[in-house]
Formats: sequence, structure tokens, C-alpha cells
Amino acid sequence: MKTKKTITDNTVDPDILAYTVGDDPVLDLALARWDAMGTAAHVTMLSEMKLKKPVVTKAEAKKVRQALGAIVKLAEEGKFEIRVDDQDVHMAVERMLTEELGDLGKKIHTGRSRNDQVAVDVRLHMKDEILRAESETLALAGTLFKLGKDSGAIPLVGRTHLQPAMPSTVEMWATGHGEMILDQIENLEAAYRLADANPLGSAAGYGVPLPLDRARTTELLGFSRTIHNCFGASMARGECEAALLSALAQLMAVLSRLAEDMILFSMPEFAYFKLPREYCTGSSIMPQKFNPDVLELVRSKAAQVLGLQTASLSLLHAMPGGYNRDLQDCKWLYMKGLDITRTTLRILAKVAAGLKVDAEKCRAAFTPGVFATDVALRKVAAGTPWRDAYHDVRDNLGQLENEDPDAAVALKRHEGTCLGIDHMVYARRCKQLLKSVNDRHAVLLRKCGSLMK
Repeated sequence: MKTKKTITDNTVDPDILAYTVGDDPVLDLALARWDAMGTAAHVTMLSEMKLKKPVVTKAEAKKVRQALGAIVKLAEEGKFEIRVDDQDVHMAVERMLTEELGDLGKKIHTGRSRNDQVAVDVRLHMKDEILRAESETLALAGTLFKLGKDSGAIPLVGRTHLQPAMPSTVEMWATGHGEMILDQIENLEAAYRLADANPLGSAAGYGVPLPLDRARTTELLGFSRTIHNCFGASMARGECEAALLSALAQLMAVLSRLAEDMILFSMPEFAYFKLPREYCTGSSIMPQKFNPDVLELVRSKAAQVLGLQTASLSLLHAMPGGYNRDLQDCKWLYMKGLDITRTTLRILAKVAAGLKVDAEKCRAAFTPGVFATDVALRKVAAGTPWRDAYHDVRDNLGQLENEDPDAAVALKRHEGTCLGIDHMVYARRCKQLLKSVNDRHAVLLRKCGSLMK
């Protein structure tokens, strides 16, 4: 009895095959929809190529697209499978199309390499994931803006070097962290723009002797531009992943600082904030403990994403031009980075939404020295030269004991200070960004759906 010949080379030593295939059969499940989308665009373009005898007719292309739609549905239902002998999502999709459509399924790889195929899949997947991450970033920033607005001008000791410094407010603290997080969308957008370029048609990095219409697949897939140079399109793989990991690492560093503040300010010695009990873990030996483990893990996760970024750049730095199999490992790195970051964004939004502020503990933390700079500046406003006012206050700190935290923050009204937080600035930015994210995501998903018809 003859065994059915697989699409891929089945003469490779099993150990070598397992080593080179790696985790692709699992990781590539996340790419099934995007592989189908890329294939649908490619087969549509093939059916429109100006040849004496078409590689694929328009009627055949429609059959392929419909079959691809069925594969996407299987993937959405968790029924799509990548076999070991498939090696990856590309060969799994081709196998299923060949089983369904016979020789027609064998034509879909015409003019393609798995190099440009995976590059397309990854970029489409990245666009989808980045937009989702941006939406979650906006949600966390919005939670912090709400916390700040709800807390208002509750005085809070502002610190430098962790030492008491100047009067601030809970509102400044919360919205300051929120604005830093919101600003990280700029880095995610830079990664998005880099991913929003079409490598399809570059094949193995050197093009093919067929009249491929690369602009057509760019249009069908919704990319903003085509990577012009085929060799450059091949080499751009890995750079894209590293750029995304760089943006994720910077975002995680900002999130880690927020987590650290929450840990410090919820300590009994500070007690400005109280963490929700349901988000704290206990001790196996100490009955009284409610530990901020989840926030401590944010710090650990930030270190992990920074490590993933370093791994991606280390992987690339000594690689020669053209495709190299090392690039396969970039896939796990960026997918893991996305998973950690997106999960952290959602977790921190829950913790921030449940944070309780103890206004009296915040006020009780003020010591006379916290008012020193403000009092010196009041002297300046009355006509004393700054350096004289500075020395006068420094030498008479005991005279500051009757200063009032609420009165101090009430005097700080310029833009961005205690009573100068304009929540409409944040509202407008969030609204504009959310609209942009939602609009682009809708277009991406609509393009994907329309190609499967």
C-alpha cells in the first residue's frame, strides 16, 4: 500500500525535522486567518495576471477564496490543525486546499516562497495585535485619568529620590502615570507603520520571472505601501519584530513604574492607597498577609519583555543578508512579548480601577520640609531675591509647621500642576486615538472577510 506523499520533504531525519520545525505548529495557529488572507489576495492577483494561459482562472480563484473562508472558520472554532509533516501554517493551508480542490490547491504557491508568505502573515497579525494593544493601553490610561478626576485635589506628598519634596495631589500622580502610558502609543504606532508594508511578491527575496502585480496585493490586503526592493523585503523580516518588541519593552517599563508606586504607596508605612483584597494573595504561614504579588510580577514581566527585545536584536546583529532560518525564532519572541504586555495592561486596569485612596493618610504624611520650596517662592513673589529666600527658608524650617497641605495645592494653578489638570485634554486625545484604532481595525477585519468570497 502506497503512503500518501506530503507536500514537504519527508526524507529529513526526524530529529533534525523536529528541531527545525520547533514550535511553529503551535505558534502558527495564531497566523491561520492571516495566512488565508494573504493566500486569498495572492490567488486573486494570479487570476488577473496577463498571461497567454492563466495560472489560475478567476472562477478558480473564487473557489480557492471560498475554501480559505472555510479554513478560517475552522480556525475560529479551534478545529484547525497543523500536522508535524506540514511543518507550518502555510503548508497546512496548502494541504487542506489540495485535499479539497485537487490540482487547483497545488497552484496557490505559484510565485511565492514561504519567506514572503510568513512575512505577510506576521505583518497582518502584528497590525491586528498592535491595534488591540493600543485599545488596551487607552483603557488603562482612561482608568488612571478617572482615578485622578475622582480623587481631585487630595494632597499627596510629591517625592524625588523617594524623599519628601513638594506638595502634589493624587490627581497629579494618577494622571501623570496615565499620560506617560498614553504617550507609549506613539511607539506602538511607529511599530504599526513599519508593519503596514507589503512584502508579498518578493518570494525568496529576489522576485520571480512572472508579471506579479505587487501593488494589487497591497491594495487587497490593506497595506499602506509595498516594500519596493524584493531583497529588502526579505531582510525586513526580524527588523519588524524587533521594532515591535522595542515598543512593548518601553511600554512595560512605564507600567512597571506604575506598579512600583502602587506597591510603595500601599505599604502600611505610607498607606496612601489600599489595594483591592481580591487582587492580593495571602501567605502560607502568616495569616495577616495580603501581598501585592500581581504588581511585583509586573516588574518581572517588564524584565522579561526587555529580555525578549534584547534577544531579537541579538538574533539579527550578525546575520548575513537574505533569508536565514534564525528568523524563525523571532516569531516566538514577538508573540510572547505581545502576550505578556497585553495581559499586563488588562491586569493593571483592574487593579487601578479598584484602588482606594485614604485622604487623611495622604494629608498626615506632610512634614514641614515639604512646603519649603512653595514658601520660598511666596517670598520671591513678595520681592525677595530667589537665593535669599532659599537660604531664609532652609535656615528656618521650623517656621513651616503650620502650613496647610490643601492651601498649598490650591495655590498651584498653572497648566499641568495641582489645580491645572485639564481632563478635556486627555478626553480629546483618547477619543481621537480610539477612533483611529477602531477605524483601522474595522478596515483590516473587513478586508479579511471580503477576500474570502
